[in-house]
Amino acid sequence: MEVYCTRPRCPRPKNHFADLDDVTTLRTTQQKYCTTCGMPLLLDGRYVPIKLLGKGGFGAAFLARDRRIPGMRECVVKQFQPAGNLSATQLQLAQQLFEREAEVLSQIGNEHEQIPDLFAFFPVAVNSLQPGQQDQFFYLVQEYIDGLNLEEELMQNGKFSEQQVVEVLSEILKVLQFVHDRRIIHRDIKPSNIMRRRDGKLFLLDFGAVKQVTNAPSAGAGSSTGIYSMGFAPPEQMAGNQVFPSTDLYALAVTMLNLLTGQEANQLFDAYSNQWKWRSQVSINPRLADILDKMLLPAANQRFQSANEVLTALNEPSTLPVIPKPQPQIQSQATPSQPTFATWELLGGAAFSGFEGALIAIALFSLLPEVIITLPVAALILGILIFAQTRRWIEKFDLLIISGITFAIIVFTPWFQGNLGVPEIALFAVASALVTIAVTAIFRLIYKLLSLIF
Repeated sequence: MEVYCTRPRCPRPKNHFADLDDVTTLRTTQQKYCTTCGMPLLLDGRYVPIKLLGKGGFGAAFLARDRRIPGMRECVVKQFQPAGNLSATQLQLAQQLFEREAEVLSQIGNEHEQIPDLFAFFPVAVNSLQPGQQDQFFYLVQEYIDGLNLEEELMQNGKFSEQQVVEVLSEILKVLQFVHDRRIIHRDIKPSNIMRRRDGKLFLLDFGAVKQVTNAPSAGAGSSTGIYSMGFAPPEQMAGNQVFPSTDLYALAVTMLNLLTGQEANQLFDAYSNQWKWRSQVSINPRLADILDKMLLPAANQRFQSANEVLTALNEPSTLPVIPKPQPQIQSQATPSQPTFATWELLGGAAFSGFEGALIAIALFSLLPEVIITLPVAALILGILIFAQTRRWIEKFDLLIISGITFAIIVFTPWFQGNLGVPEIALFAVASALVTIAVTAIFRLIYKLLSLIF
């Protein structure tokens, strides 16, 4: 049987013991030690690490078997090694916080079926590889969830559909409401911390014991631990300030954007405008997009204040499609939908179209006097600009910039002006914009009246 050494710097962690291939021997054997570094291998006398699952800056996770449980139940052993510059007092405080957090995790896991159970927690002190020194490690033993996390699903199957995202969002919000009701903030929601078991059930992982211990000497109650995943954490957490339930909701929304677009969080955030730029990359229900945007607002008090508020918004009638029970490992297609526009956006786009259409007509008539040629060309150009607005390829300040550039070109290029002067061109363009706004407003009013009648 192969047993994996959990010492972080062991040069050859894999150990093979032929006698442990016998189940009876495995259950009754005394402690085994790494043949390379001397690290005890049977953790707490019962957990046998057999495989490295992952490694990070503050420890590692191992697949292990519990030799004292019939059937040698599989479990996950998470190891945490505090920073080497902690004093003896700080190390003792870290251990106390670790044990307190582990106790909370044990209660949570036992109370909610979508949070892995905590089986054990314990410290291990061993001789260091450096002569005359000692290393101390902390271990958590948790339920093993056999499946893929959502980061792995994204890599394997590609972007998630709208239906899949709504299913994940709804399930994890229920878990978060349970957690937040117990005054616990997860602090590290991301795709790799959401696991889908082989039967399709979703689990929320990594509940912050390590994160709390890591910053234990300085962290106050309710404050950020200083440990977070870049791109997923909101401003208050990155600044080391107090965290809230809406802190987790922000990270959950970023997770949904990652799954919908297949892009990293830093590729979707525009630092110059301090805004998330993602809507143009997906076609989803506008109501769902609005919910995600509210979860992503920079100020914690502007977001939804609880997971239940988000669930209520998701479940409002006639706003989101009915989501059937998804089948594990099946990638469905996103339901296409067109973006909706606020009234000011609609009228602003109309003003742009009228203003730009007038300038295009002036320029074309000065170059091509034949109406039979000029009108179709002008209509084609204007149609392209309107289509670009409907797809949100151009919006907001883009409209002002394009209008300004077009007006400047005509003003400073005499052969585009025909027989008109600059004042006449400006007056004609503005009048055309006002007429277009008026016509759009009238048609919008008629549409609303008809929709109320029928």
